[in-house]
Amino acid sequence: MVKKKRARKSKIFSAKDLKAVRKKLVDEKVEILEEIVNLKGDTLNKSMKDASGDLSGYSIHMADMATDQYDREFSLELAEGERKRLYEIDDAINRVDNGEYGICTSCGEAIPKGRLQAMPQAECCIKCREEAEKNEKNHG
Repeated sequence: MVKKKRARKSKIFSAKDLKAVRKKLVDEKVEILEEIVNLKGDTLNKSMKDASGDLSGYSIHMADMATDQYDREFSLELAEGERKRLYEIDDAINRVDNGEYGICTSCGEAIPKGRLQAMPQAECCIKCREEAEKNEKNHG
């Protein structure tokens, strides 16, 4: 298990950079929230009959029902994955607000700017992330 060191204040980014990062994170958060609302709304607000497009009084074929059920479950799993990303984004916004953005939460070292540009919600450096994944694989 990786020991967590006390985070230090970030001196990597200027106030202007942090403002831009925060805006990017907030914009991404809004986009994800809209996706979740659409996914759940489309999935949960339709009856099986509506989802199948069958408006007649005849029963729905069992294969169609299975496909519709699979589609519903798939959509809900996508929404759950997006929810996890929301938590990561919220944590990153908090780190921006606390002046700790860009500092690895595991080792306390600076996270390379390239990593943060590709993944602005990253909370740890690549080395610590790889170590955590290795530990998860070995213990999970």
